[in-house]
Amino acid sequence: MECTFSLFSRQSHSVNQNEPGYMRIHLPIQAQKRIMCSSMLRVINAPSAVLSEKAKSVKKVDAAILELLKEMEDTLDNAKDPEGVGLAAPQVGKSLQIFIVRQEKKSPLLTFINPVIEVVTDSEKAKTLKRKAKKKSVKLEGCLSLQDIWGTVKRHPSVVLDYMDEKGVQHTKKFSGFLATIIQHEVDHLNGILFPKHVLEQKGELYKSSKNKNGETIFEELTI
Repeated sequence: MECTFSLFSRQSHSVNQNEPGYMRIHLPIQAQKRIMCSSMLRVINAPSAVLSEKAKSVKKVDAAILELLKEMEDTLDNAKDPEGVGLAAPQVGKSLQIFIVRQEKKSPLLTFINPVIEVVTDSEKAKTLKRKAKKKSVKLEGCLSLQDIWGTVKRHPSVVLDYMDEKGVQHTKKFSGFLATIIQHEVDHLNGILFPKHVLEQKGELYKSSKNKNGETIFEELTI
């Protein structure tokens, strides 16, 4: 099964320089800058009020918004097992109409501020392709705010989105495929919706993931 949209949190620790075995490590300047600039945010888990309310519009892209975007980028880029592909501001405790997307590790980071989505009606061709794809494999949608929970969600194959980027420039653009799925998932967050709501409405399936003794991810269907 293919799974997406997950994240992890990182813990810090302190070291006593007087303790036996302490060793000072000298890092290159660029490595020191990366460490100093890297700042991960705490991911909010459901249930939480910030995850169930409509986020507020961003009035302007100022220094505080740019700092938040950098922190969100650091958090997303450090996602592991599986790697994260999208992150919305409410998921880090900020009730703002912002989300970011990095579809693959080498993909450019996409920033969406005050997004308004217009769903493109599914064509007959798209419906046929979706039916064929369903026969081949099951794609599960997950969420870093709902750890180890996955579900089958029907999404539109393409969307048109009005949004502002990190420079304050307004855009209207069409997105298709997996990127359209990510965008719909993240826009839901800005409207206080978590994906299990769609699963229930669509009478889909929910699963809980865990690791077996070989470290492989396994999925157990939940009764809903």
